[in-house]
Amino acid sequence: MTQTDKDRVVIFDTTLRDGEQSPGATMTHDEKLEIAELLDDMGVDIIEAGFPIASEGDFRAVSEIAQRSKNAVICGLARAQLPDIDRCWEAVRNAAKPRIHTFIGTSPLHRAIPNLTQDEMAERIEQTVTHARNLCDNVQWSPMDATRTEWDYLCRVVEIAIKAGATTINIPDTVGYTAPVESADLIRRLIETVPGADDVVFATHCHNDLGMATANALAAVQGGARQIECTINGLGERAGNTALEEVVMALKVRGDIMPYTTGIDTKKIMHISRRVATVSGFPVQFNKAIVGKNAFAHESGIHQDGMLKNAETFEIMRPEDVGIAGTSLPLGKHSGRAALRAKLKELGVDVGDNQLKDIFVRFKDLADRKKEVFDDDILALVTATTEGDDALQLVNLKVVCGTGGPAEATLEMEIHGEDMSAVSEGDGPVDATFKAIRMLHPNKARLQLYQVHAVTEGTDAQATVSVRLEEDGMIATGQSADTDTVVASAKAYIHALNRLIVRRGKTGKDVKEISYRDVT
Repeated sequence: MTQTDKDRVVIFDTTLRDGEQSPGATMTHDEKLEIAELLDDMGVDIIEAGFPIASEGDFRAVSEIAQRSKNAVICGLARAQLPDIDRCWEAVRNAAKPRIHTFIGTSPLHRAIPNLTQDEMAERIEQTVTHARNLCDNVQWSPMDATRTEWDYLCRVVEIAIKAGATTINIPDTVGYTAPVESADLIRRLIETVPGADDVVFATHCHNDLGMATANALAAVQGGARQIECTINGLGERAGNTALEEVVMALKVRGDIMPYTTGIDTKKIMHISRRVATVSGFPVQFNKAIVGKNAFAHESGIHQDGMLKNAETFEIMRPEDVGIAGTSLPLGKHSGRAALRAKLKELGVDVGDNQLKDIFVRFKDLADRKKEVFDDDILALVTATTEGDDALQLVNLKVVCGTGGPAEATLEMEIHGEDMSAVSEGDGPVDATFKAIRMLHPNKARLQLYQVHAVTEGTDAQATVSVRLEEDGMIATGQSADTDTVVASAKAYIHALNRLIVRRGKTGKDVKEISYRDVT
């Protein structure tokens, strides 16, 4: 892509790097591979797959994603240090289209961290960008905290990076400080002022600390940026990043004032949104733009009347444009696998025969317990955890609650193939259940998050429960869905414990070994 492609905006997804830096959002190796494949399939131009020097786990994930990618450029992140850049290149070099992304903090506050003068930092930028370009033809450079960097110095270091061989200049609003008018003006002035700016692509990377990430990214495009860095669901540290689904649909819906295009297959947005929410353990808020549960819901009588007469009265885009099916599932306990597969395909979900077999068993069980089975119920079954060969598995749970005393949980579990049981009391059914689990599998894990939301309406609705545990610096998230909230809670807690067990069994290097939560 060159700066002459005035109507094409490159989508750079950093869900697997910046998104995963959200506390508690760490994904497993297989989950990263799955999300990368979904991103590649939906038409993302560039996938920032991770920070290779951060850990052996990150390196392996970036390396395997690079080898498996079919269409996207695969990018790795590296600090302005030669070992970082070498490690990054080692991870991405086998990609059909590799990229090295190197960065350094250029604002006064960030220059003070490595204690470098302006001249010393300028020298390091020239050295590291040159080194990266000698390894790879596709090099991106970022002045971290660019929006709080002195104008003259920002122009100076951008020019140095361009002369050293950077092909993309990314301008990060690292702390979500800027506003749309400033975002557009900054990109425009850099393109007009810096020698060689016409020969590179300018990118924008915005954070949502003031709720303006999407607006700032779109403003930057109007100022001349032709690459937007974003994440699925706006996942990211602190308040998150620019949401991919928001900028892509804004450009699609408002092409009259923003005549730019992307290569994203928007019908695949909802599916990947749900998968990222599941594997990260970060549920999407109901009123989230584009992908929220209520984004296409209408309860007001006036709105409903208008929708019945003409959907365009209250909807500026069609639900099917983002992969949403708005109807109830016309399937029941007598439906067969072929009908279930057809419905899944309609919902944008392709599954293999083994996965279909597992989903079908749970669908039959659900249909026996629910009066109505909705599309969201089916999608919850797809994303629900299956035990498989997990060390800990729930066998049976019985909870007795009273109005005047504690709840009592009788729990049966299979632990490493051995059946065990325990009885525990607690302050409510979930507390009693969790205590029973800890009796059977003692652990030091601290409960960081317990969250419940109903998948559909009604007293027989499935509850999706998310549990986040922390133990010795390792964070694991578990999620499960069931019509019984307590059972869903137990399964989610056990799922998180199983993930901790897997991580304990590894070398420990899968846990982030260096601090990188403040990069770009």
